[in-house]
Amino acid sequence: MLGITGYGAYIPRLRLSRQAVARANAWFAPQFTPRANGARAMANWDEDCITLAVAAARDCLGAGEDRSWIRGLYLASCTLPFGERLNAGVVSEVLTLSETVEALDITGSQRSALSALSAALAKAPSAGPVLVLSADLRQTRAASAQELDFGDGAAAMLVGTENVIAEYLGGGTVSVDFVDHFRGSDADIDYQWEERWVRDEGIVKLMPRAIAAALADANVAAEAIDHFIFPSAIAKLDAQVAKTCGVKAGAVADNLAAVVGDTGTPHALLMLAQVLERATPGQRILVGQFGSGAQALVLRVTDSIDTFRPRVGAAGWLARGVEETNYTKFLAFRHQLELDRGMRGEQDKKTALSTLYRHRSAILGFVGGRCSVSGDVHYPPSRISYTPGAPAMDTQRPYKLAERHGTVLSWSAEYLSYYPSPPHYYGQVDFDGGGRVLMEFTDVGHGDVESGTRLEMVFRVKDVDEKRGFVRYFWKATPVHDTAVPVEE
Repeated sequence: MLGITGYGAYIPRLRLSRQAVARANAWFAPQFTPRANGARAMANWDEDCITLAVAAARDCLGAGEDRSWIRGLYLASCTLPFGERLNAGVVSEVLTLSETVEALDITGSQRSALSALSAALAKAPSAGPVLVLSADLRQTRAASAQELDFGDGAAAMLVGTENVIAEYLGGGTVSVDFVDHFRGSDADIDYQWEERWVRDEGIVKLMPRAIAAALADANVAAEAIDHFIFPSAIAKLDAQVAKTCGVKAGAVADNLAAVVGDTGTPHALLMLAQVLERATPGQRILVGQFGSGAQALVLRVTDSIDTFRPRVGAAGWLARGVEETNYTKFLAFRHQLELDRGMRGEQDKKTALSTLYRHRSAILGFVGGRCSVSGDVHYPPSRISYTPGAPAMDTQRPYKLAERHGTVLSWSAEYLSYYPSPPHYYGQVDFDGGGRVLMEFTDVGHGDVESGTRLEMVFRVKDVDEKRGFVRYFWKATPVHDTAVPVEE
């Protein structure tokens, strides 16, 4: 049997109030005020496509340390931070996958996530399990419809032939150069075409063709579909497409518009992750996405669906949301509002690429060293174990810290130095099982951190070399939630 063996999601903690956006822009664009309901997911300043994808992958894979069994890693996105550096390769290092894994970036279309999933389904039977990740963090213009409609997020699907929870039945594709929006290689913001044209000449005509092909390939009747997934920022268009294709109205899945927004490339998989959390054996799922044509896949939920649960899941991430009403913070995080950094913010952050390569396991994978003699944990790892009174040479073995929880020993919150989201929280963290590391804290507010606070690790942007356009990443600590499960000793 071939299909999905695991799934995960990630929705950032901050949820930008659409009312706050509308109020700030009402002087210029009052037409958006009536539609400014709910909230959209808003990435923190230290999140991008790579960190979002890592979070979704960890949600899917859980706290296990051995991931050598993953044979492929496909990262689908239209907002990859590097134009020429294998973004999936960065994610592979972070997840500490085998160096023999096939890592690919898949981009260029909003349906590239379904294309990646389709490619994984073709690859897995012969190569082994493939992890499909998709994430987007899209720039928009202030006071635009997209600013309200879009959201940030990521999703993960694990594809294989063992312990399948959603069997692949068939798929269909229509590749047409229908341009509903585009972005040049030198641009940051998409150019959007007229909504009525996109709806009537694009989606309504092309999407049913891909769906019909998928249903025929799967030998499934449209009326037999239990969950219909079709992301679109155009209101009620999912229901219109379902009706055109003969899918019952009750099968149309929630597109998360009111609480997340349209996350772009990953949105079909994000909706699929949410559906799988509540799906029951025997149900049939039709998932489609539009972009440079259309694509659709048909799945059947198996009896094994209850054997898998993501680490947090879409529902868990939704529950963790915190309302953000500061519109200028959103603009600053998106680099659309230039704030005075002061002299302390004038730093050259050039990265020594040779050093990054030599220490990539410690920096990206957060791998320390554990002395095989004393049992002490050291970070960063080194050839010398500096246990007081008992130094030893070449006794450290790789010891992964990313999946372990820790406890705040001491902490600070300061405004003196420049920080994109002041105050700057950091402190000494004692890890379960050993090891003490000075770490930054993220996704925290006043009163969230004190001595004794339990922490989990998240992978984030450390800083950006703006002169050369290079992003540096590292691990940070954030307060533990009830749904977080650490690795066991």
